[in-house]
Amino acid sequence: MKPTILVVDDEPSIVLSLQVLMQRAGFDVRIARDGDEALRSVENFTPDLILLDAMMPKRDGFDVCQTLRTNPAWKSLPIIMLTARSRDVERQKGLALGATDYITKPFSTRDLLTTVRRHLGLPAAGGAEPAP
Repeated sequence: MKPTILVVDDEPSIVLSLQVLMQRAGFDVRIARDGDEALRSVENFTPDLILLDAMMPKRDGFDVCQTLRTNPAWKSLPIIMLTARSRDVERQKGLALGATDYITKPFSTRDLLTTVRRHLGLPAAGGAEPAP
């Protein structure tokens, strides 16, 4: 069974790019366009990993991450935060609220896939084993 990635972003072009990238890499992809939709989606079906935009209307990614981490069932769910803000304080905030990793936009698709595979415990593309 393919791992499922939940892509959470309010920018349609980014959602489409991430969806295509993850599907081509062999993942099932679900989409949420804001924080509230993301929380409802996780309640209905827990994905294997979340790609979560930090800055969204209604409920931002920081709040979504913090909310997910309060539920014991989702404590170990990998959450990779994506943001255009490159300040170290933003990264520290995301990690402090429970993000597993933090990637700044624009990002290398290769690096993103490597990060996703690592957090899912999958071998890197090309068959190499992940670093311990």
